[in-house]
Amino acid sequence: MSKVQGGMKCVKYLLFIFNFIFWLSGSMVLAVGVWLRCDPDTDQLLAGAGAPDSFFIAVYILICAGGLMMVVGFFGCFGAMRESQCLLASFFACLLIIFGAEVVAGVFGFLNKEQIVDEVQKFYSSSIAENSDPNYNSTTIASIYHTVLHCCGGSTPDQALCPDTEEDTKDCLTAITDFFNEKLYIIGFVGIGVAGVMVLGMIFSMVLCCAIRNSREII
Repeated sequence: MSKVQGGMKCVKYLLFIFNFIFWLSGSMVLAVGVWLRCDPDTDQLLAGAGAPDSFFIAVYILICAGGLMMVVGFFGCFGAMRESQCLLASFFACLLIIFGAEVVAGVFGFLNKEQIVDEVQKFYSSSIAENSDPNYNSTTIASIYHTVLHCCGGSTPDQALCPDTEEDTKDCLTAITDFFNEKLYIIGFVGIGVAGVMVLGMIFSMVLCCAIRNSREII
C-alpha cells in the first residue's frame, strides 16, 4: 500500500517524471561533454606538446556530471516509485554533489574564459616564434591553427606565414578568442542551466521524503 496519499501522491509522480527528464538531461550533458572533448577542431588545436589543458578540465567535469546524472536519475525514479526514504535521501545527496559539479564547471568556464583563451594564444604565438630546438615542429603547429581556424598571423595577418591567404582573413589571436569563447559559453550555460533544474529535483525529493517519514510516524 502507498505510504503517501492525496497531494503527496501527485508529488511522487511529479518526482518520477522529473527524474525521467533528469535522466534525459544527463544524456544530453554527457553527449555535449563528449562532443566538446572529441571535437576534431579542438583536438587538433590542443594536441601539440606543451598545449594548455585548462579547457579540457571543464569538459571532464561536464562528462563526469552527465554520467552521474544518468545513474542518479535512474535510482531517483526507483526511489520515488518504491517510496523509499533511504533512496530519496541518497538521491538528494547525489543531486547536491552533481549540483556542485555543474556549478563548478559553469563558473570555471565563465571566470577562466579569458585565462584559457590567453593560454591558447600564447601557445600559438610561441609556435610561430623562432625556436632553436630542431625537434620543435613549430611550423606544423602553426599550420594546424591556420587550417582549422582559417586565420593567419598573430595580431595581424602575416603574408610571410600564409602566402596564399586572402585579404579578408582574420588574425589568429582574434580567431582563437572567437572559437574558444563559443565552446566555453556552451559549457557555462549547460552547467548552470542543468544546475537550476536540479534544484527542483532536490525540493521534490525532500518534500516526498518528509511526507513518507510523517506517514510512518502517524502509523
